[in-house]
Amino acid sequence: MAELVADCPRCGANRITFDLMSETFTHERHNWQKWYEAFCICRHCSRSTVFVLCDMGIEEGKYIDKNGLSKVFGSVNSLVRVEGHVSQKDRTPTEPPEFLPAEIQSAFTEGATCLAVGCFNASATMFRLCVDLATKARLPEETQEPNSKIRRNLGLRLQWLFNNTLLPEELRELSSCIKEDGNDGAHEGTLKKEDAEDLLDFTIALLERLYTEPERLRLAKERRDQRRAK
Repeated sequence: MAELVADCPRCGANRITFDLMSETFTHERHNWQKWYEAFCICRHCSRSTVFVLCDMGIEEGKYIDKNGLSKVFGSVNSLVRVEGHVSQKDRTPTEPPEFLPAEIQSAFTEGATCLAVGCFNASATMFRLCVDLATKARLPEETQEPNSKIRRNLGLRLQWLFNNTLLPEELRELSSCIKEDGNDGAHEGTLKKEDAEDLLDFTIALLERLYTEPERLRLAKERRDQRRAK
């Protein structure tokens, strides 16, 4: 029987032997390295884990192709590298809107991942960061209004931007998930799933209006100009 030696994420045993019952090929990298998800049973706690494995090298990959990973007699650790295990973190998170600045896209992706695994306060914090970064970029120079308090406070800043037509008015109602005083529960750690999803909806709507739609229009105009130039 094929065996895999790894740390057990179910019982915490270190370097324990698993019975590798079956595997499925998931994707290939570098035009040679195959990646697998392998169903394994821990010999210490008798519970199952799906490990993410990849070929150790080209020759090892050829051997696995010929024989099958679960058909190997003995340890497969000389053939594959353990890259992790399938868990709740692998649930597909919401994709970020297109054409975002790198720092906003990174924050959105982290927030969406936290939401997917049920970390609602963490996800709300990252969505607030997305809104914070996006709205700071809409403010006039510091020599002009608004005052420093409004500039620092996300809730007050949003209302000022709406009132001065620097944000689309139709987004004002959705923005109610971010209170003017900033007391929306993110700092107290009391947010629920519905609260995080409200923040997600507002964040997506805001980012699409500020970044995605303008860039799509710019690209459409560019394609039109190229067609007419021909």
